[in-house]
Amino acid sequence: MIPVLIMMLLALVSPSIEMSTLDENETIQSTSGRQGNLDVDCSGYTFEDLFEYDFALFTLDINDDWATGVMDAKAWVNGSKSAIVRDNLDSLFEGVPGGNDDWISTDEREAVRSIGPKCIADMETRLGIREGPSHRGNVDWNDLEFVEDGIALDEVNLVPTGHEQERSCSSPLSGDGCKEVPVTVTDDLEIHLLIAENQNNNVRFDQLPNQGSSNFTLAMNITNVTDAQLVMTFPVQQGLRISDMGFYDDGVLNENLAAPVSEFLPDGRLRIVADVDYPLGSYPMVRNMFVDFTTTAPFTNDDPIWSTLAPAEGTIIPVGTTNGEMLATEEAGMWIVDESGWSLQCTFTDAGWDIRMDEFADLYVTANGASAVGQCAGVDAFGAETEEHRNYTFAKVMDVSAVLSSDGDVIEFTPTSTGVSSSLTVLANAVQEDRDRDSQGCDGPCTNTGPEVTAVVDTAGVVMQLSMSGLYPGEVYIEGTATANGMLDYNFIFDLGIEKMNKPPAITIDTNLQGEEAEWELDGLKFTLNGNVIDPDGQDVSMLLSICDGQTSNFNRDNLAWEIQVSIANCIQNDVESPYTVVIVATDESGATTSLTIDVIDPNAGGSDTNDDSSSPDTNGESGGILPAPGMFATLIVGLVAAGWVSSRRD
Repeated sequence: MIPVLIMMLLALVSPSIEMSTLDENETIQSTSGRQGNLDVDCSGYTFEDLFEYDFALFTLDINDDWATGVMDAKAWVNGSKSAIVRDNLDSLFEGVPGGNDDWISTDEREAVRSIGPKCIADMETRLGIREGPSHRGNVDWNDLEFVEDGIALDEVNLVPTGHEQERSCSSPLSGDGCKEVPVTVTDDLEIHLLIAENQNNNVRFDQLPNQGSSNFTLAMNITNVTDAQLVMTFPVQQGLRISDMGFYDDGVLNENLAAPVSEFLPDGRLRIVADVDYPLGSYPMVRNMFVDFTTTAPFTNDDPIWSTLAPAEGTIIPVGTTNGEMLATEEAGMWIVDESGWSLQCTFTDAGWDIRMDEFADLYVTANGASAVGQCAGVDAFGAETEEHRNYTFAKVMDVSAVLSSDGDVIEFTPTSTGVSSSLTVLANAVQEDRDRDSQGCDGPCTNTGPEVTAVVDTAGVVMQLSMSGLYPGEVYIEGTATANGMLDYNFIFDLGIEKMNKPPAITIDTNLQGEEAEWELDGLKFTLNGNVIDPDGQDVSMLLSICDGQTSNFNRDNLAWEIQVSIANCIQNDVESPYTVVIVATDESGATTSLTIDVIDPNAGGSDTNDDSSSPDTNGESGGILPAPGMFATLIVGLVAAGWVSSRRD
């Protein structure tokens, strides 16, 4: 069904809404940005024309080539507006079986995901760039365009799973498992525009000849953008900054609107954050935002300075245990103070060593050997440096190895100091990502951890016994911290190929005072078994009982204890004679099983299975007959003895 929808949609979609990137008096530069030859035309559409949202976040990262970029758009649609979006999308399928019928289906959703990039490639991005001095209109703008091959679409809750009004799709051409809900459903939803897999851009524009090295203006048409935020990041360009900006309504500066905020990221890039909105009922007013950029240094610029949190001269900065780029610390963002943004820059006499900071101020070091001294300074966006340059020793401070103990329950972890620091205090434990993170309400990865162990480590090495108690079977890592005087804390997590082996669950069954496992009901048609089940690895355990070619999992569980009532109806129906063979199988989450087999004797099975002497053959070989039941004699004797005792007392 989905391919049919896509092909029919290609022939049907032809929106006619006309909107320019900027105002009507500005001409849009011609490009060759239309992709493909299929008959789909969304020219003039904007994101807002298809998706009426409550709030949208647009992030755009301009690539280093100053000609392409990556845009990410997320739109949150709530309540009645979500019903409008569902209706808009359903209406695109007019003339297609199951389309435009006031029901939005999972087939239609998949068709939109497939055809959407081609439609969006014709849409307006609302953004344009122009080199040279400040521009405010009546010029040819270098418009950003969407790139079809780089676009991916996704959504959250467009067709709510398990909705009370959900039904199987009514169209005879529907795909397997197709579900649909009325377009009037008001469940909140999200629409996402993303970068396609294995692509490095989904927007492009004519490359700026100056590549940001001289003045240029960014323009955005905000008309009908009711509530959104634009986060735009530019490549590293020495001294790039905002020189002026403004929001203009029908060409008149609106001084009441908050100016975009700019910041220099630690990796040297410039980021601007602009809150953009358009008052409802203001159409046809045209609102544009203009932001002027320059690389001209400001009139005043203070040198960056070292903060009190920065490492002192000569500090050792650990870099891991291998060559190549590694994260050294997440704290470097607090080392320098400067109003214009800054990054740490170091020079090395040893070849192959380098550093960089990412946008979160995490410090990465490229190592090429055991250690190297770097001369470091804080440098701001305009080239000013800290007056003091500090020498830091970047070094591998320890080597590590690990093996499993003979019983598989402990990791024998051996850290060894490399000698850069004479001794290290190492705290370590076993850790793994928790498969049950959702039940713990974790926003990010949850972890299971073993108990912590501490040891003082020198160049001879120390074996640390790391228990894996509480961890699931599977991959296990080693995390911890190494500390020493004159050294930044070395926070590590090692993947040393350690796996915790799975151990099967253990089952026990209780017996009564007579040594029997089964407690029979008075009706003789069922019995009860109980006992305990435990998994050494702490995994959840499922249980299954088999009897007389029948199975049941109707166990009552209370922590380790279990109880089950077993019917013999299937045994009677299949003419199975006592004793009945019962098999209980316990299976843990990793698939390991343990089985327990018992024979249950039916006390009401014709007496053939009891030890009652009345049904036993004569073993004396004299009369060859069946002795009467002793119960009669015992009763008479007791009666006679009692009578004689009473008579003698009377005498």
